[in-house]
Amino acid sequence: MNKVTFMVNLRDIVYEYAIKNAFSYGKANFGSVLSKAISKVPESKKDMQLLKDTVNEVVNSVNAMSKEDINREYSKYADIFEKEYQEKLETTSKANIKIEGAEKGNVITRFPPEPGGYIHIGNAKQCILSDEISKLYDGKIYLYWDDTNPEKCKEQYISSIKEDTAWLGIKFDKEYYASDNIDKIYDYGRKLITDGNAYVCGCSPEEINNNRRNGIECKDRLRPTEENRELFEKMISGDVEGGKLIVRFKGDMKSENSAMRDPTLFRINKAPHYRQGTKYSVWPTYHMNTPILDSINGITDAIRSKEYEVWDSVDKKLISCLGLRQPRIHYEARLNIEGTITKKRLIREFINKGYIKEWDDPRLVTISALKRRGILPEAIKNFILKFGMSRNDTTVKMDMLLSENKRILEPTVPHLFFISNPLELQVDGIDAAPKLKLNPNDKQNPAYREYPKDDKFYISKNSISDLAIGSTVKLKDFINLQLVSIEDKKVTAKALDGKEHFDKIITWTPYNGKAASSILIPGEIVDKAENYIPESIKYVEGYAEGYATELKVGDIVLFEKFGYCRLDKISEGKYDFIFTSG
Repeated sequence: MNKVTFMVNLRDIVYEYAIKNAFSYGKANFGSVLSKAISKVPESKKDMQLLKDTVNEVVNSVNAMSKEDINREYSKYADIFEKEYQEKLETTSKANIKIEGAEKGNVITRFPPEPGGYIHIGNAKQCILSDEISKLYDGKIYLYWDDTNPEKCKEQYISSIKEDTAWLGIKFDKEYYASDNIDKIYDYGRKLITDGNAYVCGCSPEEINNNRRNGIECKDRLRPTEENRELFEKMISGDVEGGKLIVRFKGDMKSENSAMRDPTLFRINKAPHYRQGTKYSVWPTYHMNTPILDSINGITDAIRSKEYEVWDSVDKKLISCLGLRQPRIHYEARLNIEGTITKKRLIREFINKGYIKEWDDPRLVTISALKRRGILPEAIKNFILKFGMSRNDTTVKMDMLLSENKRILEPTVPHLFFISNPLELQVDGIDAAPKLKLNPNDKQNPAYREYPKDDKFYISKNSISDLAIGSTVKLKDFINLQLVSIEDKKVTAKALDGKEHFDKIITWTPYNGKAASSILIPGEIVDKAENYIPESIKYVEGYAEGYATELKVGDIVLFEKFGYCRLDKISEGKYDFIFTSG
């Protein structure tokens, strides 16, 4: 290949990926396009200066293009990008999901939510990876409710989690509750006490923390076994006040791993339980009930957050003391998204302070919030599988998820116009009625939206703020005009024959075919210190074109030159949307 041919091919590749980068993120990024060019054409590294100059020239050219032109150019390569994406998803994500020692047909995973709040993108990672493991090995996935905190667990959270996991496409083979197994857990507690592996402790929380910090065994550790058994039964019968006694595991108070320093196995909490009422007042901790229930329910593979790896030694020793089978534990890094929060405590605090109304606030990354915002379950799944199974902490921008969602929406959603700051437009000489494609990119469904012939429209005042009388504009996908007069509340223009050059393309709505609309635009809800940002939400008021009246709540559209939006509610003839992505 001669140098001229090589450079032409290289420039084509650079252009292709600059368009893709600009389509996904609004602007093409020099570094991203350069990296892609090197990976696609390794020999280009032989002349890095020439490569950098080419990338710089192309990126600047693409970034000077209008959003409409970028979308049009992207559609030329859409099939290539989709094929490449699916190949990448198959080779990167699936390859990372590999379980040593797993056998086809002999794998059972589980998803263990605590019903103390709504699940979020991080929980979804655990759930989706567990589901993928079960599918990869022709196994099963169970839904295990870790509901041993009577003060936090509520029926409403059970319902929301079931709804959200079903929406994500997860089908569980079995469902069970920790709170239904308390009597069994008591029996295992009795065995630990009888065998001298656990004891009842009456130290104050301050004493316990101080002793654990300094590696000091408390006096109750030497309590006789029979006395421990009697005290445990008193706790179970309800004869002991809350906070007076706990049951602790005999670990190693000198261990460098502080989790091994006699952790708590049972504590008293007499608050009514959403499922069990006042039947129980002694509740096991996660590290008592979960390893046991995993073992006796046949779980072979359990995914846990990497931050709990310090408890691995505790769980293994406890299971060994009880003579139970140990599942394979896979520790996964958290998946964090900048500018948002997932801590249930903080979300409750924000609700109590009135910063947000509910768990589905579109600034959050709970599954219900993402669903309300218009993020598709397929996008969430693909986004998570891009990372595969990894112990590396991952913090990404929301744009990465939004870009994945946009890739799925782009081929099929209706294209409509939305006008903010509306201004009346009177046009002379119109001889045609508007007929516009519902989605110019949907080759399988050539549907149209049509409006009666009229000489009045609405345009955005902002769209002509830089134009003067005599300028020519194109009402997008319709007719060319020349501006005759521009006033504060009204613009007049005359229709042209469609062949003339125009200075600008603008969106519009029919004067008699419009829908009063509002678009909620969510931003980052917290700063890096997790302080609430009051300006994290704003509203844009205006008109959507009349086709919006045919939409149902939950439908997603592309408002051209604005972005993808989901219809959130219809109230008294007003259509309220939530901005999904640009």
